Amino acid sequence: MSYKLITDSCCDLPYTFIEEQDIDVVNLTVHMDGKELVDDMGKSFDRNQFFLELKNGAVATTSQINIGTYIDVFEKYVKADIPVLYIAFSSALSGFYNNAVAAVEQLKEDYSNVNITIVDSKAACLGEGLLVYEAAMRKTAGASLEEVAKWLEENKMKLHSWVTVDDIKHLERGGRISALSATLGTLLNVKPIIVVNPEGGLVPYGKVRGRKKSLSYLVNKTVEGIVSPEAQTIFIGHVGVPEEAEMVKQELQSQLNVKDIKIYPYGPTIASHTGFGSLSIFSLGEERK
Repeated sequence: MSYKLITDSCCDLPYTFIEEQDIDVVNLTVHMDGKELVDDMGKSFDRNQFFLELKNGAVATTSQINIGTYIDVFEKYVKADIPVLYIAFSSALSGFYNNAVAAVEQLKEDYSNVNITIVDSKAACLGEGLLVYEAAMRKTAGASLEEVAKWLEENKMKLHSWVTVDDIKHLERGGRISALSATLGTLLNVKPIIVVNPEGGLVPYGKVRGRKKSLSYLVNKTVEGIVSPEAQTIFIGHVGVPEEAEMVKQELQSQLNVKDIKIYPYGPTIASHTGFGSLSIFSLGEERK
């Protein structure tokens, strides 16, 4: 039986892939300098211009997807009697998952045929995107909704996310660290290393002096933790630094026999929180602890 794969725009996959795989997306809205921008995976906006504005000190804000939006998205598939598998942004970072669950419960009050499976990705950015990518590949290969959902639940905690942020002052402007910490970090050229914990939240892992060392740190940690790289597609994400992303890809390829490595820019929602220059690597390894 056919089914619909749905995700949200926090997965940061390119819209070309989304369209090729016939995935429906619940889009977020980003606000910057009085402008409203729909995060539609880069289809209708200039990512590079957005990244440049972040680099120049602009602060963007985002809002979560409400229950009503989920009802609107899900209801058309319920009416058409099409099962849905929705892969949601981490519940530890936003209320998307809980709102989607609430929307399904409301739909069940009006319809007897609601067939919607929701998976909390416990991931963000292209970590969520990697899970969506793997789900789409399995769906295309003929896997059922139940089989894909089972794979996601069995493997989502094996997703490793290694992230560094280049602009500490951006974290200060967004209210995520104090002005003193930002000033000291800038003076000392400190680059934070961030990971996704078992609950799906973003937490500090360490600090590295210097940009080059921070990127090498991400590579080394990915190589150290990866399992069966020859069967894996690794994702590298970045905010406005494609040359550095390419260098990281080459370094990974020099150390690993990996199936494939794909480089994608962040979408505006995630970039709003990380700032210009953020870079991350996503792969599968042992279950994260």
